[in-house]
Amino acid sequence: MSLTRSQLLAATVATALVPTLACAQDRQPTLPPPSITEYQPRSTLVVPEHSVPRAKFPVVDLHGHPGNLSSAATIERVMTAMDELNIQVMVQAMPSSGERLTSQIEAVRAAGYADRFVFFASLDFGNVGPGSGARIAAQLEEDVRAGAVGIGEIQKSFGLTNRKADGTRLQLDDPELDVVWETAGRLGIPVFIHTGDPAEFFEPLDYNNERWLEMALFPNRQFNDRSRFPTFDDLMAERDRLIAKHPNTTWVLAHMGWHTQDLGRLGEIFDRHPNVHAEVGAILYDLGRQPRFAREFFERYADRILFGKDSFRPEEYPYYWRVFETADEYFDYYRDYHAFWKLYGMDLPDDVLRQLYYGNALRIIPRMPTNGFPG
Repeated sequence: MSLTRSQLLAATVATALVPTLACAQDRQPTLPPPSITEYQPRSTLVVPEHSVPRAKFPVVDLHGHPGNLSSAATIERVMTAMDELNIQVMVQAMPSSGERLTSQIEAVRAAGYADRFVFFASLDFGNVGPGSGARIAAQLEEDVRAGAVGIGEIQKSFGLTNRKADGTRLQLDDPELDVVWETAGRLGIPVFIHTGDPAEFFEPLDYNNERWLEMALFPNRQFNDRSRFPTFDDLMAERDRLIAKHPNTTWVLAHMGWHTQDLGRLGEIFDRHPNVHAEVGAILYDLGRQPRFAREFFERYADRILFGKDSFRPEEYPYYWRVFETADEYFDYYRDYHAFWKLYGMDLPDDVLRQLYYGNALRIIPRMPTNGFPG
C-alpha cells in the first residue's frame, strides 16, 4: 500500500524524536578520532553480489553528456562504450544550438550512427528583456528544423544566477518566456529542465548537513547565502508555477526534480500534472538507500520515469544497472563525497525496467530511432 506524504512526514518526525545513542552522547573516544576523509571502514559483511556490466534491456540515456560529437574519433569512442553497456540511443543534452548543434548532427550522420544519437537544443537566457522570448522561440524553431527533438538540458543557472537585462534574477516563471514553452508544446517536443540542486545545498553548512563533505569540497555547490540565492522551496515553487502555466508542454525534471529524498513530494507533482516526467541522473545514492519504497514509487509511476546518467563515465553505469536490476545489499556508491552510506538493489520487475530504460523515452521524444529496441 502506498504511503501518503503526510504519513511519510509523520514517520520522519517519529524517527527524529528517537533519543541520541547514549554512547555518542556521553562518551568521548579514548584515541584521537580520524577526520571524515580518513575514516574508511572496511565492511566484513558477506552477502551475494551480482555484477551487472550490461543493462538487461536496451537503454535510452536521456541525460547524455558525451562531449562534443563533431569529431569521428569522439563518436567512435562513445559508440564503443554504448555498445558495451547496452545503451542503444544517447540524447546529447550538452548545450547545443545553431552551428554547434548542426555540426554534431551532420558528423553523426556522416559516421553512420544517425540511429544512435538524438539532440536537444539549448536556450540562450542571457540578458532577457522585452522581445527576448520571441527571439529564443524563433531560434528554437530553427534548431528543431535542423534536427533537434527536445529542449535541454536547461542548466541550473536558470533560476539561480541568470540575470535579466535590468539586473534582477531571471525567475523560472517569468512571463517573457511563456512563448518559448508554448512553442515547445506546439512542436510536441519535451523540455528537459535542471532546477536547483539537492535541497541540502541550500541549508547551513553544519555537522547536521548530510552533504557536508561535498559542500566543503566544492564551495560552488553552496547555495545557502540568502543574499545571493533563493531558498530551495522558493525555487521549486517557481518551477511548479511554470509547469502549471503550460499544461500542454511535456516536462522532464532532471535529477527527479531533486526530490529523491522526499519521493512523496515528487509523487504529488506527478499526480497534479500528467505532462510531467522525471529522469534519474546523479541521484542513485538516494534511491539505493530506500530500495523498498523507491521500488514501490517506480512501480506506481512507471510511465513517468526515464533513465539518464548525467556525466559520461562508462565505468559508473553498471552501478545503475545493479541498483535497478538486482536485490544486492550493502554495496558502495561510486562517489564517496555524494554519499557516505551504502546502496541496496531495488530489484525492479521487467515491465518497469523496460519503461524506465527505453519505453517512456520512445513515447515522449518525437522522431526517436526505434532500431534495436524490442517490438
